[in-house]
Amino acid sequence: MSLLIGQTDFIHLPVYARGKVRDIYDCGDSLLIVVTDRISAFDVVFDQLIPDKGRVLNSIAAFWFEQTRSIIPNHVISTDPADYPLGLSQYGRQLAGRSMLVRKARMLPAECIVRGYLEGSALREYRQTGAISGIRLPDGLKQADRLPQPLFTPSTKAETGHDINIDFTELINLLGQEMAVQVRDKSLELYQFATDYALRHGIILADTKFEFGLIDDELVIADEIFTPDSSRFWELAGYQPGRPQNSFDKQYLRDWLETLDWDKTPPAPALPDTVIEGTAARYRDAYRLLTGRELG
Repeated sequence: MSLLIGQTDFIHLPVYARGKVRDIYDCGDSLLIVVTDRISAFDVVFDQLIPDKGRVLNSIAAFWFEQTRSIIPNHVISTDPADYPLGLSQYGRQLAGRSMLVRKARMLPAECIVRGYLEGSALREYRQTGAISGIRLPDGLKQADRLPQPLFTPSTKAETGHDINIDFTELINLLGQEMAVQVRDKSLELYQFATDYALRHGIILADTKFEFGLIDDELVIADEIFTPDSSRFWELAGYQPGRPQNSFDKQYLRDWLETLDWDKTPPAPALPDTVIEGTAARYRDAYRLLTGRELG
């Protein structure tokens, strides 16, 4: 059985950032990203860990970073702990499969979201306004319907960390005309590439989000890409608009939480073993189906 990693305090380097799932360490001119087995939902981190989750997220991101190099450069230096500096190779057992050494990038202050299907916050907005991020859509669309064409719907972060949807004009004000057009076009190109790939492997990529940055003034894709935490993956075989879909992400966990009398604020409720294992199985399935490999 693989190691469960919830904390990374064994790494004695300056903490660059600590997120809900990822711990990032400063290695001087590079960063070490470690993906733990923590899981969050509704912006709350749970006490229990999800087996193999960190390795799945990191390995899927590494796979996609390699697959998309011809579209846009990325920040990855290595995913092999033997290559890591500053004595980090001594933690090879803990870091194997769940970490990557990356170049530092100046991250752009926006998340670039592409939606190909009607679900989540976009579905709620459409039901209220008939539009998504100011983009008018045809009447009568159902939950999980494929959109007439993929939509680019950027967002930015408030001080609290919650996403704030913005329109393309606001993105131009934030990034400038040239950069805004560039990240929009690259986002749509990446989404189309991954959508075509995923469909050939029995998976629908409903929507996804990207984070871009600059390295030596060159635009790169960074953080993560096409993982079950940054994307909605659905089973193609069971796809049926008008209802929730069979998913390969943490929607399974969210759906279970919606059955509880919980106000979605800390402390998080305890997860039963069936939910932990069911969530883990969906992450593993996503890796296997997308890459054609078993998780080592």
